[in-house]
Amino acid sequence: MRIAILDDYFDAARHLADWGQLAGRADIQVFTEPLGGEEKAAKKLADFEIIVGMRERTPFPATLIRRLPKLKLLITTGMRNLSFDMGAAHSQGVMVCGTGGVGNPTSELAVGMMIALMRDIHGQFGSMRQGGWQTRPGYDLAGKTLGLLGLGRVGSAVAAVGNAFNMKVIAWSQNLTEQRAAECRARRVEKDELFRQSDVLSIHLILSGRTRGIVGARELNMMKTTAYLVNTSRGEIVDEAALLKVLQEKRIAGAAIDVYGVEPLPADHAFRKLDNVLLTPHIGYVSAENLAKMYRDAIEDIVAFLDGKPVRALK
Repeated sequence: MRIAILDDYFDAARHLADWGQLAGRADIQVFTEPLGGEEKAAKKLADFEIIVGMRERTPFPATLIRRLPKLKLLITTGMRNLSFDMGAAHSQGVMVCGTGGVGNPTSELAVGMMIALMRDIHGQFGSMRQGGWQTRPGYDLAGKTLGLLGLGRVGSAVAAVGNAFNMKVIAWSQNLTEQRAAECRARRVEKDELFRQSDVLSIHLILSGRTRGIVGARELNMMKTTAYLVNTSRGEIVDEAALLKVLQEKRIAGAAIDVYGVEPLPADHAFRKLDNVLLTPHIGYVSAENLAKMYRDAIEDIVAFLDGKPVRALK
């Protein structure tokens, strides 16, 4: 079997897991750069029977899956991947399996971004790099209102930290109940109230038809001029053009963004030129511990598949 490991930007897969378990059973090729679109992906992956994807970095729509006649097993890191067309995979006889993960790397990044914004860590660091000193005061988190758009696994972990910092935690999502909010020591509010009241608004929704573009110009213009937005979820949840406009016009104080509608973010994107934005390159889940778990599980998926006893199969 030929195995393709995709989008391993750090060439970390070989070092974080024991691929020796597949010695004599498979040949492995690691791709450390993006494949460059569907046409190039189809050509590069045509001879592989097993493909290990990394989240949504390379999507597998029906049009690509149909162009991979040798493909037998498709693996996604994590147990959910909306960029994989599951129906097309199954109709082609392709098994799709997932992996687990460890810790709360995305919630930790969201909290780190929140602190960096409120205390202007990136701005003060920039001043120090240029030989300067203090340029402006930061703001305390204690007493501020932390708004959570989504209170699932990641959002609830951020809520716990917000409470530890003595912040006022409020939350909304389409299915959030007052009971669930109370369990996370948060207060459920309506959507408009969430945007109006938050000093920091952190997004923790799953991308779906209901949530795509749920943060648009209307919602952004409800926010305080002193408020910050943090998005470590998915870029398409926010209307990027509307966010760019409010940031350029200083209608909100700033934003921290880890996810984008197009990834990697184009080198000339306007976000890169703003001084009130903290940008990271979709690293919410990218910790050594989490990647190691994902790759170990991917190996387990492959061995089980080759042995005829598949595990973590996705429907």
